[in-house]
Amino acid sequence: MAHRRYVRKPPRPGRRAYPKRPRRRRSFGLSLAMVVAGGFVGTLGALNMTPGGREAAAGIPLLREGAAAPDTLSARFGLCHSGGGRNCVVDGDTFWFEGQKYRVADIDTPETHPARCAEEAELGEAATGRLLRWLNAGAFTLESVDRDTDRYDRKLRIVTRGGDSVGDMLVGEGLARRWEGRRRPWC
Repeated sequence: MAHRRYVRKPPRPGRRAYPKRPRRRRSFGLSLAMVVAGGFVGTLGALNMTPGGREAAAGIPLLREGAAAPDTLSARFGLCHSGGGRNCVVDGDTFWFEGQKYRVADIDTPETHPARCAEEAELGEAATGRLLRWLNAGAFTLESVDRDTDRYDRKLRIVTRGGDSVGDMLVGEGLARRWEGRRRPWC
């Protein structure tokens, strides 16, 4: 028995050759999920774009200038030996806390790596040790300043305990100088 081959008839005038498929509509649930996800992503972006965004997202309290609150942050700090860290001191004005790098905003301390002369190296080591002891002495607070980060993506904060700045203490002990908007040589 011979197999009959199906031959499609040509469409009538004014009709399509192939029938139009019905449009698929997105379900309401999918649309709602997309809106909620967009809002969530936008909120996360806003938290990271505002001063203290990561601190706020991580539950680290952040104070505005002139605000007084109890010191609630603390950790056991060591020295950073290379690269980043979790809770360690890099030098007299830079440290890592909870995986974020901070710079003490109100001071400038001598460099330790590399120091430009023996006097700078000695003073830088003393400032580093003093900041390490101060951070390990008890709870502290991170206070925001007019800029959130510096050009090295370090969070700029004034670090206080009981309302007293660690920067003031280091300047008073001769281990730092007030930040003047740029570095000056220590040699």
